[in-house]
Amino acid sequence: MAQFNLPEDMLHLIQNVLVQLQQTLPPAKTETDFSAPAYKWQKQQLKPIHQPKKIRLDDLKGIERQKQKVIQNTLQFLKGLPANDVLLTGSRGTGKSSIVRALLSEYADQGLRLIEIERDDLSDLPEIEKLIQGRPEKFIVYCDDLAFNAEDENYRSLKSVLDGSLESGNNNFIIYATSNRRHLLPEFMHENTPVTKVDVPQYTELHPQEAIEEKISLSDRFGLWLSFYPMDQGLYLDIVEHYLQKSDLALTDEARAEALRWCQSRGQRSGRAAYQFSKHWIGSTRLQG
Repeated sequence: MAQFNLPEDMLHLIQNVLVQLQQTLPPAKTETDFSAPAYKWQKQQLKPIHQPKKIRLDDLKGIERQKQKVIQNTLQFLKGLPANDVLLTGSRGTGKSSIVRALLSEYADQGLRLIEIERDDLSDLPEIEKLIQGRPEKFIVYCDDLAFNAEDENYRSLKSVLDGSLESGNNNFIIYATSNRRHLLPEFMHENTPVTKVDVPQYTELHPQEAIEEKISLSDRFGLWLSFYPMDQGLYLDIVEHYLQKSDLALTDEARAEALRWCQSRGQRSGRAAYQFSKHWIGSTRLQG
C-alpha cells in the first residue's frame, strides 16, 4: 500500500486551493497614479496611460464648427465656469472620438485629464467620482461608441450621474460620449405608429409615448449635442493631402487615384479612411525608397 505523506500532500492541496482562490478574487486595489495624463477604468481601478496617442486638433479637417464648440465648452470647464456634458453623434470615422482625444494633447498642461470607460462599466461612475473628488485636475470621463440595447439597464446609471441625482454636477468631472445613435437607445417603427384597440397584444404598453420619452430623456441629459456627417470627395482628398504633406510627400495623380480606390474599398469617405490611407502610402513610399 502506498504511503500517504500527510504534511507534504496537505501543503500541495492548500497551495492549489490558494491559486484557484487568487484567480477568482479581484486584484488588490492600489493607490492611483495621478501623474498620468490619461486613464482607463478597468476592474474598478484607474489604470494610468502615461503615453497616450498624440492627436492634434489642427489635423482634424472639415469639422471646424464642431471643434469650436467642443473647445469652448472644454475651456469653460477648465476655468471652473459652467460647462455641459457633450454627446457627439453621427457617421463613423468622421472625427467624433478624435476630437475628444485631441483635447488632451492641447490642454493637458492646463490640468486636463482623460478617463476612458466602457459602456458596461457605467455603473461604476459614482466610484470614479469618489476617487477624483477634491483633485486639482479637471477630468473628462469619455465613453466611445455609446449605445444601449432595449434590455440594457446600464443607461440608468448614466442618467443618474448626468442629471438625475443630487450628487451630480461635480466641478472637476464632466462626461463626453460618442455614438452612432442620436438617442443612444434603439427606436422601433411601432413606437411611431398610432395605437388602436384592434388586436392589441396582451403586453403592449398602455402609454407607449411614455416609453419613447424614457428613451429620449437619456440623450436630453447631455447639454451639448454635436452632429457629424459624411464628407465629400474633395474634403477626403484634402485630408489625405494634409497628412502626406506632413511627411514631405505630394498628392500626385497616382496617390490621388489610389486614395480614391482605398475609400471605395472601405465603402466610405471619412477622416479615418484618409488617415489610414496616408499611413499606407507614406509607409509604402518610404519602404520602396
